[in-house]
Amino acid sequence: MYSDYHLHTMFSGDSDTDPRLQIERAASLGMEEICLTDHQDFDFPPGDFVFVFDTQKYFNMLKGLQEEYDGRIKIRIGVEAGLQPHLSDVLDWYVRMYPFDYVIGSTHLSRRLDPYEPSFWEGIDEDKAIEAYFQDELENLTSVSCYDVAGHIDFVLRTCSMPGLKRAWPRYSGLIDAMLRHIIEHGKGIECNTSGLRSGQGFPNPHPDILKRYRELGGEIITIGSDAHVPGHVGKDFELLHDMLQDCGFKYYTVFRQRKPEFKRL
Repeated sequence: MYSDYHLHTMFSGDSDTDPRLQIERAASLGMEEICLTDHQDFDFPPGDFVFVFDTQKYFNMLKGLQEEYDGRIKIRIGVEAGLQPHLSDVLDWYVRMYPFDYVIGSTHLSRRLDPYEPSFWEGIDEDKAIEAYFQDELENLTSVSCYDVAGHIDFVLRTCSMPGLKRAWPRYSGLIDAMLRHIIEHGKGIECNTSGLRSGQGFPNPHPDILKRYRELGGEIITIGSDAHVPGHVGKDFELLHDMLQDCGFKYYTVFRQRKPEFKRL
């Protein structure tokens, strides 16, 4: 079973899961290691969730769990940082302050709006909303440098009405290519996030066309994550990835320790 490198717990504003439950589920699936990556979204607009957590408390708990599960499963400590250009210095300082093993950089906002909120899609043509998202994401990825892997880079497609990537890929391939080229040139990677499969999209995030394009451009660093907020989603649909990733040109996937990538055969 591949290592799950995108997991949330009660430290994320949208989860109430005890970290031990995520760890136990991963261990029961036979995973050798996992990485917990709770949401740290500074300056997120006020709403139902607060995506900021006490990082010292996080480390204190997870360090204890590392000792408790030593010899059974390796637990890496990561974070999913919400990228915004004006937070570049803050985020650089933040990831230097704590000994993270792994940092996901994700775009959860565009035009200061969350794609999961109806307001994101109101008063604007859907194609233009998606284009604006990819433009903002490109700016985020080029303005902020503290991340190791860009999270679910077609995140906006999770909540649009269009069928998958059929309309998005041809129209936005230039923006997506620019993101992928920047990621590769700066020694960073992307993730294969299976949440799209279980949510009914029919494909992981990003879409296999984007995964294939990333590999064609020379991209090698790719992590695998479920984006699980509950134990039942840990490792969900990982069994569907082997052939798909190989078809996209990958022979290895990536795990991280102390911010350094390690490659494991698929």
